[in-house]
Amino acid sequence: MKKRAKSGLLRVVFSRIGIMAVLLLLQIWIFVGSIYFLKMYAPYIYGALIIVEVVVLIQLINSSGNPETKMTWMLVVLIIPVFGALFYLFVKSQLESQFLKRRLTTLKIETGEYTRQEEEVVKALWASRSANAQLSYYLSNRLGFPTYRNTEARYFPSGEKKFAAMLHELEKAKKFIFLEYFIVETGYMWNCVLDILKKKAAAGVEVRFMYDGMCSISMLPYDYPSQLKQYGIRCKIVNKLKPFLSTIQNNRDHRKICVIDGKVAFTGGVNLADEYINRKERFGHWKDTAVMLRGEAVQSFTMMFLEMWNVDEKTTENYEAYLSPKSAGLRREWGYVIPYGDSPFDNENVGEEVYFHILNHAKKYVHIMTPYLILDNEMMRTLTRVAKSGIEVIIIMPSIPDKWYAFMLAKTYYKELIESGVQIYEYRPGFVHAKVFVSDGDTATVGTINLDYRSLYLHFECGTFLYNNSEIEKIEEDFGRTLLKCHKVTLMEVKNMSLFSKIAGRILRLTAPLM
Repeated sequence: MKKRAKSGLLRVVFSRIGIMAVLLLLQIWIFVGSIYFLKMYAPYIYGALIIVEVVVLIQLINSSGNPETKMTWMLVVLIIPVFGALFYLFVKSQLESQFLKRRLTTLKIETGEYTRQEEEVVKALWASRSANAQLSYYLSNRLGFPTYRNTEARYFPSGEKKFAAMLHELEKAKKFIFLEYFIVETGYMWNCVLDILKKKAAAGVEVRFMYDGMCSISMLPYDYPSQLKQYGIRCKIVNKLKPFLSTIQNNRDHRKICVIDGKVAFTGGVNLADEYINRKERFGHWKDTAVMLRGEAVQSFTMMFLEMWNVDEKTTENYEAYLSPKSAGLRREWGYVIPYGDSPFDNENVGEEVYFHILNHAKKYVHIMTPYLILDNEMMRTLTRVAKSGIEVIIIMPSIPDKWYAFMLAKTYYKELIESGVQIYEYRPGFVHAKVFVSDGDTATVGTINLDYRSLYLHFECGTFLYNNSEIEKIEEDFGRTLLKCHKVTLMEVKNMSLFSKIAGRILRLTAPLM
């Protein structure tokens, strides 16, 4: 037994995860050791660093940005003298982040020609609902995400249904397939997709596939792009994990995008792993959602994909080869569709602004599904204010969490939310991974954006805003069906939580902006 445990420990230590962790800890040890050395043997230099710490605190107090994030940094600086200040400066001076920001700005300018807003659509939206026209103006003029008509939306209330539709559409691909996913793991789901990709690549269809670098830790081989190249599939790892201290490794590509021939696009919470279609059980039944677009709005997802793909490319992309075909007539029942993306480098909290918009303009209700509930002050105030105004606000959370610490932290918000009138339900069968807001029977958004700091501030994300689309009714119906399988959390339950849970949750809240 001891030999087996020892060999297991050695496997972890000498695995990619273990080696990377050891190297990162070694760098931190050197960093801390250097500061201790200066304190003991170079007091004048150490004294100068104390002055730097004061300057950093003053800068933090006067800087723009999320107040909770600033507070967390101030605690780090004060609790860990000198090291905290130097680490903050190290984070803010990352050259790789500055390069990525400039590169994404350049690519956004390149794709701008293909994401221009049609004025007739905006005029019609102003006549229909001015508040949504204002959101449209913000997303289009500020960020390059236009509003479309002539786009059919199809909502999927489960990963299984999205998976079946996606396989069907992949089989019909004639020109190109673009895939961008956060999690990809070998198994039934991915193998089914990969078989089609191999077949299509062999038939001359251009296939590009990229996934986040987290997958290379334990889910896929590190040389997986080279393996897929043998089948004619162009593959990239986005933001590879490296054994060096770098804040850019915090900026994961959390998007889920599939574009086929510029005609069809998928997005939502569903990744390419078996738990997302309940082929493998993790945390009980996995409740997820997705949406498929067919029509002109697909072009925005095509451009989002190509921008990310070309971050490390030196040649200019031939964007015109991937444009969506224009529709001949107007389908009024399809309403308005706005695909949008969020980037940690655009100085805009796009996902949060869309959520604020839905909350602030609701007249009857806002129904929400989210796996995490780690709220900043502004989101907390908005949710409670809307509920206090007589708007029905219901949030569906998991009953079986995937991250115990995130669930414990989420419960610290329950008391204030419930007291203000927000209703919180937990999904009894298992884990809710859906990211859905639906309001008043005419407005909804489905995407990849969780109600936590990582999604709202640190990750690359995407979503689809729908208005006056006939599919919104199905989203609300799915919410109602899901609610029947939930348990309503009462104020008494929150008050009767264990002392350990209450204390641990409040301690975790100090580091909430990092979760």
